[in-house]
Amino acid sequence: QVQFVESGGGLVQPGESLRLSCAASGSISAVYHIGWYRQAPGKQRELVARITVGGATDYSDSVKGRFTISRDNAKNSVHLQMDSLKPEDTAVYYCNGVQKWTGDEYWGQGTQVTVSS
Repeated sequence: QVQFVESGGGLVQPGESLRLSCAASGSISAVYHIGWYRQAPGKQRELVARITVGGATDYSDSVKGRFTISRDNAKNSVHLQMDSLKPEDTAVYYCNGVQKWTGDEYWGQGTQVTVSS
């Protein structure tokens, strides 16, 4: 069973950037579609961005043009570059891996991102 560990969260001011990383305990190449989700207090968890095994990407409208998801299969990691951060981006960000053949899902423990002046 693969495990995912997020890192890179923190406190930043509006307009600043953060880069989140999701490290997998095993190979993700050609096996796992990876998504970044977030959950703000009192709100449902929502998809932020995802990248398929083949490298296709998809973003929520709220982050399109500001966030970039990428994967480094050689290092079993996925990154989320977040630019022009806004207070409404404040949430716990989770990494999610979906095994492409079985549909099995695995979640990381989350990393807190706070955008505040």
